Amino acid sequence: MFDEIKFKKAIEESGYTLSDIAVMLDIDLSTLYRKMHGESDFYRREIDIIVENLKIKNPSKIFFA
Repeated sequence: MFDEIKFKKAIEESGYTLSDIAVMLDIDLSTLYRKMHGESDFYRREIDIIVENLKIKNPSKIFFA
């Protein structure tokens, strides 16, 4: 299960915004919100991009909580 609170905290700590993440992933902001609320899944490529850019050390705590 996706942990939205930890995800938002990681974004805040990195200095990015949700809009920045959507641009990184080449998706609409509304699509990102759907993924964050469990209406759609993150693709592995998207998780890899987020982890790399936000320098997340333990992605399983966010994406597979």
